Order: sequence, then C-alpha cells, then structure tokens
Amino acid sequence: MNRAGNTVTRRTLRPVLCCAAASAACAVSVFLACYAGAFPVEFADVTAVLLHAAGLGPPPAAAQDNPALTVVVLELRLGRVVLSLLVGASLAVAGTVYQGLLRNPLADPFTLGVSSGAAFGASVALFWGLGTMALPFFPAAGILPAAALTGATAALAAVLVLGRVGGIMRRETLVLAGIVVSTFLSALISLVKSLDEESVASIVFWIMGSLQGRGWHEVMLFTPWFVLGMLPVIRFSRELDILSLGDMQARQLGMDASRVRLWLLLGAGALTGVSVAVSGVIGFVGLVVPHLVRMVIGAEHRPLLAVSALTGGLLLLWSDVLARTLLSGGAELPVGVVTALLGGPFFCLLLRRNTGTAL
Repeated sequence: MNRAGNTVTRRTLRPVLCCAAASAACAVSVFLACYAGAFPVEFADVTAVLLHAAGLGPPPAAAQDNPALTVVVLELRLGRVVLSLLVGASLAVAGTVYQGLLRNPLADPFTLGVSSGAAFGASVALFWGLGTMALPFFPAAGILPAAALTGATAALAAVLVLGRVGGIMRRETLVLAGIVVSTFLSALISLVKSLDEESVASIVFWIMGSLQGRGWHEVMLFTPWFVLGMLPVIRFSRELDILSLGDMQARQLGMDASRVRLWLLLGAGALTGVSVAVSGVIGFVGLVVPHLVRMVIGAEHRPLLAVSALTGGLLLLWSDVLARTLLSGGAELPVGVVTALLGGPFFCLLLRRNTGTAL
C-alpha cells in the first residue's frame, strides 16, 4: 500500500480506535466513580454489586451484612454517574453542532447565551412553583425541562437575530451577540430572584451547576429530551459537514440549508435546555471537548459527534467525582466551578498551541 493509502487507513481507523478507547474509559470510570464518595465502601464490593445488578455475578456477600451498600451504590451513586455521562455528552454534542453550524470555534451553549436562556426559563418555572409539575401528556418529562428548553430556544433565536448585520449572519458578531443576550438574561434572573426571596436558593443552585442529590429520577426525566435532541443531530450529521463549509456550498449541492439548520438548532437547544434543567449552568464542556477531539480525529462531524459525546461524558463524570471528594466532611463543590477551573486554563493552552500567539 502506498503512502496515500496508509494515510487514508490511519484517518479511518483513528476515529474507530478513539471511540473504542473512550467507550472502555467510560465503562471503567463507572466502576471507579461508584467507589468514590463520603460513605466508605470497598472497591471489590462495589464491583460485586454492579456485576450482580447487570446479571453477571452472584449476590455480593457484603450486602448481607451491610444492606446500605446496595442502596448507596445503585440508588445514590450509579444514578448520579449515569446522569453526569448523559449531561456531559449532551453539552459536548451541542457545542460541536454550534461550532459546525456557525463556523465559529468559540461557539458553545455557554458563550452563545443558550445556557443562560435555559437557566432563565427554569428560573421562571421555579418562581411560579412549576418545578415539580409534569406535562399533561408527557408526565415523564416535566414542566421544568420544557421551560428550560423554551428559554434556550428563545435565547438562541435572539442571538441569531442580533448576529445578523445587513441580512447576513456574521460569525464575528455571533459571540458578541451571545454575550449581550447572556448578560441581559442574567439581569432578568436577578430580577426574578429579587421578586421572591423564597425561590432565591433554588435559582442560585441551578445557576451554579451541580449534580448533588441527582439520581435516577433525573435520568428518567432527562432521557426523553436527550433522545429527541439527538435524533436530528444524528439524522443530519453528514449535512453538518456541508453546512460547515457555508450556505453557498450547501445550495450548490442542492441542500435546503435553512431546514437542516433549524432541525440541528432545535436538537442542540433541546440537549442544552434539558441539561440546564437537571444540572444548572455548566460551562466549558461544550467549548473544550469538541476542540480536543477535533485535534485528534479531524473535523468530519459523524465521528466527531460520537467521540465528543463520550469524551464530554467522561469530563463531566470526573469533574463531578472531584466536586464530591475534594472537600472533607461530605461537603461538595458545584460541578460548574470544577469544569470552569479545569476547562478555562486547558482551553487557553489549546488556543495558544493552535495559534502560536500570546493571549
């Protein structure tokens, strides 16, 4: 095989190998993350509980002497671990879609103000006491995610309108428009908090971003919106490659760019909205992960979305482990603080390495 053939083979195999490695890392991380926590458990007991729950092993002997072991591992920790994987994957996929659609490397749910829009929608739902209510014909979903989704979609629409100059969407103005929308929505959230002191604690908790106290209930609430958000992203992943080249190239290839862009934006908005609804505003996952993965496997969106989803889940999972183990006495840090502390400097290093310029 000549040099060109070897290069094509490496480019084809690299995403497959990265996807397999990330999947294996996720499986191992689930065991390790279920071991970490304030309640002391042996790693062998955690492994026995998880294998028995999966139907791959006998009942753990330690659970007979300590009934709390099964509850801690399966009910408290495993649900939170699964939720962190789903939320991290959603934010990373949404960031990949925004960066591809807008052709802007700084685009992500946080910098575009979409997360702030979702937080505002959730804040309004909490203010009106609708946070625990279910939708009439979709009880597993709930009003809170629907409010967050509505806020995320409205914020994104506002950014797209403000980012147009002379009828043309300018990439350089989109991030600035996102900052403007995010600042305006932050002011509205402060207004909501000032109107009802009883809801302040709940709203602040959402804004800081945390998975404390989350579990299987949130996983069940999250899953329908996750599926709805991923469907258009998977369906139009190949079209995203064409859209990332520009509307003119899309029209020349016969693509209805507006329709495809709308479906992708709705999908990314659903993923962002429901993530904020269950975990609050968590930044940098959707910004850093696509960059990191793109440097390794390239810019083709179908493998990029798959590996970004797995890597985003891993990043948030281990950020949450740090958030609940760094402090002593069972105290926890907001996971949004951890992702900002990890993602901010790391993104600066990536940007400096890529551009070769001082920040």
